[in-house]
Amino acid sequence: MRDQVSKIVLRRGFENKKNKGERIMKKKKILALFLVLAMSCSMMACSKKDDKQSIAGDTNNDGQIDMGTEDDVEVDEENKGEHLDSFEASTSGKWEAMFTPVEMEGRAIDMANFDLTPTKEELEAMKKEPAYGQKVLYYMADGCTAGPTVAAHLGYYEEAGLESEGVKGNSYTEALGNNQATVAVGHIATMLVPITNNVDITFTGGAHIGCKSLYVLADSEYETTEDLKGTSISVPNGIGKSDYNITCLLLDADGINPQKDVNLTAVSADACLTAMTNGEISAALLSDTFAYGLVKDGTLKCVRSLLDEDFADENCCMIAMNRTFTKENPVISKKITQAVQKAHAYMRDNPEEATKMLIDQGWNGGDYEMNVMLNNSLQFGLDQDFTEVSLKDVVEKYVKLGLIQNMDDVDEIMSLAWTPVLD
Repeated sequence: MRDQVSKIVLRRGFENKKNKGERIMKKKKILALFLVLAMSCSMMACSKKDDKQSIAGDTNNDGQIDMGTEDDVEVDEENKGEHLDSFEASTSGKWEAMFTPVEMEGRAIDMANFDLTPTKEELEAMKKEPAYGQKVLYYMADGCTAGPTVAAHLGYYEEAGLESEGVKGNSYTEALGNNQATVAVGHIATMLVPITNNVDITFTGGAHIGCKSLYVLADSEYETTEDLKGTSISVPNGIGKSDYNITCLLLDADGINPQKDVNLTAVSADACLTAMTNGEISAALLSDTFAYGLVKDGTLKCVRSLLDEDFADENCCMIAMNRTFTKENPVISKKITQAVQKAHAYMRDNPEEATKMLIDQGWNGGDYEMNVMLNNSLQFGLDQDFTEVSLKDVVEKYVKLGLIQNMDDVDEIMSLAWTPVLD
């Protein structure tokens, strides 16, 4: 662990000696969190029985979601009533209300009771495809990107007439693009630009909404994104990557030009608190699992979120596959996507049971009640038509903001990025 971690000062102004013990406890909690983030992982292939031992959090900072790391955080059930947007929720004492889903008709795909068994016609078509008899290589991931892994755990690939094996690497984008993985769930913000740069990936379904937000110190002067103008904001995994792209969308939604009105800079998640305290940055885009306990203990507040009401109709993460694979194996691709969406429907309809399973298998970490609430907020398993409209909206924004630079035809980009395989 970096030497600087031991020197972190979490908050200014704790001058009263009676607060010394509380300050020390906070430092210990944050240090433990940073230690989890600092672990590394390597490429591996595993059967289902090995998944628990081989999956960790977003240790390589590739945009996947950090698992919760605190085992004892307060979740006030009484605050989970009516949805509140980020700033009001984080400053009113009703933080949990941000994670109450905004009800939206037509957003959820109904796959919970779907029979994945191939029809006679499907089976005959599958046998003619080049990938028939090969294993589905699902990219093993935790937390909100765990859908393909959950599908394997629940036997959904086998129900669909397929064999499966889990793989893990440094980047799901790289693994999919090189056909080293068949299916993964990940950020639009991670994969959309590479798709336009000829990386051989396409989206076949919508995974979920939400999951990342813009945070500032709780005792700071910043209350809106407007207040952040002229300041530096951290996009932890780097300029041009998923955190950068998500931050651009959040700022653009409020009429703020992310390239001119603010300075987006790469400060890693484990250094953001120090950088905020030192005045080097005003805010940071962080996963909600990372930041939840820091809002509850009064360290952070949230000024903008993908869970805010105006983002409730936008995908955050997608089911992705190798584009050439989907062209050559359309029926097998459909069955794979169905299996993952059935897993997502299970996770959405059974948040308590699904969260217990995720924790038991090592695919979620930290407080059970917190994870139930956060997982429920994501609304796993998005309808195909909803996903198409949402993705096209995101593509239009990426073109407008210059995040996609080598293409400007929205329909042409959609032809690469979107392959709706479900009937």
